[in-house]
Amino acid sequence: MPRIEISLPRQTLALIDDRAGLVATYPVSTAKNGAGERRGSHCTPRGRHIVRARIGAGMALNTVFVGRRPTGEVWTPELGARYPNRDWILTRILWLSGCTVGFNRLGDVDTMRRYIYIHGSPDTLPMGQPGSIGCIRMHSRDLVELFDLVQARAPVDILADG
Repeated sequence: MPRIEISLPRQTLALIDDRAGLVATYPVSTAKNGAGERRGSHCTPRGRHIVRARIGAGMALNTVFVGRRPTGEVWTPELGARYPNRDWILTRILWLSGCTVGFNRLGDVDTMRRYIYIHGSPDTLPMGQPGSIGCIRMHSRDLVELFDLVQARAPVDILADG
């Protein structure tokens, strides 16, 4: 099963197959507040996670999601200009769940209850630098490619030093 490694310092996501090696690398944008696990911190949680749910299969590129449900909107620059402060969640969602009780699972450090996703973002948002409020943002075309290669329960390591 392919696994995902996210490097916070490099702002990259690598898809790795243990038999075939590196499959793909993508630029991402993680939390502008840095690494951290606490609810309300707006930080990206570290450590081992799994893909708990895959949401949005078959949806159009740039489909807008709110509460993990499509709104019926498709992001365009004009829609973005109308709602400049909206945190856009587009195209697909890989919802993460922490694996280490007390660090990124359960209580006030629970990644899943913090609604931490790997999700699509407008192409106008920069990748390769922190900018999110905790999630891992990707450009939508990159996310579609990743989504089609990753299954539920795939391991995801978020590394603060890698």
